[in-house]
Amino acid sequence: MLIIGYGNDLRGDDGVGPKTVEAVAALELPGVQCRTCHQLTPELAETISRASRVVFVDAGVESGESVEVAALSATEDAAARTHAVSPAALLAMARELYGKCPPAWLVTIPIESTAHGESLTPLAQRGMCVAIDRIKLLAAEFA
Repeated sequence: MLIIGYGNDLRGDDGVGPKTVEAVAALELPGVQCRTCHQLTPELAETISRASRVVFVDAGVESGESVEVAALSATEDAAARTHAVSPAALLAMARELYGKCPPAWLVTIPIESTAHGESLTPLAQRGMCVAIDRIKLLAAEFA
């Protein structure tokens, strides 16, 4: 299982995705590989194609006050032809270029501030804890 956390860790809560995945990596869950990045790029399609399952973790500006976990499917969109791509576009690229599109989920953590800085607001911190628990459940379910 591959877990990808993305976001800008110098913009407050926007860094909650990478910080969550770093915390999951520290747990050393069996069969789980973790990656963090500033943004999703086409180069990740090959790594995704080799995974049995993929979980994307990102900050959600408009996600309310609760962590959301949603199944993803491969869809091509306009962003697939630019520098940064969506999780669904990456899945489509993995299928198109490498012949494999693993099951995938998007974990969205609610945030309230993207001000300059590395600290998380209490809302993002609570969301991070919930997201870690949900990721652990997904990992255990497919172990």
